[in-house]
Amino acid sequence: MTYDRLVCANCAAPVSEGRCPVCRANRERLQQENPFSWLSGLTPPQLIALLVVLVAALVLVAHQTA
Repeated sequence: MTYDRLVCANCAAPVSEGRCPVCRANRERLQQENPFSWLSGLTPPQLIALLVVLVAALVLVAHQTA
């Protein structure tokens, strides 16, 4: 789960803004639980570009070892 769309029950602000101690604590907890939280901020075109680069790198490595 990502915290970018969660709303704090304590201050009614987005958790990602970290306005109150409850928000900040939950934001830290969620970041520690999800090692791939940086991926949640990427847009779909960015994810597709990342996938294309990874596939191209794999093809290049496979071609060089063959």
